Formats: sequence, structure tokens, C-alpha cells
Amino acid sequence: MDDIVQYMIPLGYGGMGIASFIAGSVLPFSSETLLAGLLLAGLHPWPLFVSATIGNVLGSMFNYCVGRLGKIEWIEKYLHVRREKVEKTQRWLQGRGAWMGFFCFLPILGSALSVTLGYMRANPTLTFLSIALGKALRYGVLIMILIMAKG
Repeated sequence: MDDIVQYMIPLGYGGMGIASFIAGSVLPFSSETLLAGLLLAGLHPWPLFVSATIGNVLGSMFNYCVGRLGKIEWIEKYLHVRREKVEKTQRWLQGRGAWMGFFCFLPILGSALSVTLGYMRANPTLTFLSIALGKALRYGVLIMILIMAKG
């Protein structure tokens, strides 16, 4: 991970957006480590917040779009989310709706949640807004903690 952080630091805010997109999708990646590294390297918190949030929301919406295609075989093959996980998440989401996208900021569960919201054809606008709210809150809190620790 340290090697990736060192590679991404020269890319700055764009690198943060790319890393956050990857982390927001189902690919295993931690954007938090890069965020900390870029903040310690002297990049400004506000643009880091914006690029991390946008990238992560777009990663989750990518999952949503693949889920919306409705092919469970594709979800399993390309997103590596097992059918059982989609079905379990789908049962949990019944009656809760698109606002549950807020919880896409949670590790592991978030990817399955965004895929399942797409698979269930949840309202895309509400899904986008709820995901964006959760992701913004996540990165905002993380940046505040890092700034206070750096203090």
C-alpha cells in the first residue's frame, strides 16, 4: 500500500479521485491511507475532500449501474459479489428504499448495498443523493480526525 501511496502522491487530487473511485467500487482498496498520505504531503483538505467524495460516489454508482443491468451472473463475475450476498442484502433492503444508499460508506457492506440497490432498480436520483451524503460525511469526519491528529 505504501508503494501505491508514493505513486499516487504526484497525481495529487486526481490520484485521490481515482483511488476513491476504485475504493468505492467492489475492488479491494483503501482510499483512507492515500488520503492520509496526501494530507501529510501538504495537499489542502478541501480539494482532497471534494475529489475523494466525488471519486467514491462515482465508484458506488458504477456498482449501482452494473447491478441495474440485472444480470446476477455479471454481478458475480465482474463485481465479485456473491449471489447469496445480493439476495441477503435485497431481503434486508425490502421496504427501506433508495435512502439506504447512505450506508454505502460502510466497508464491505457498502459495495453489496450499492450493487443491490441497482439490481432492485431503486430510484437513481435518491440513491445518488443518499450515497453522496454518506460518503461526504465519511470523508469529512476522516479529514477532521486527520487534521486534529496532525495538529
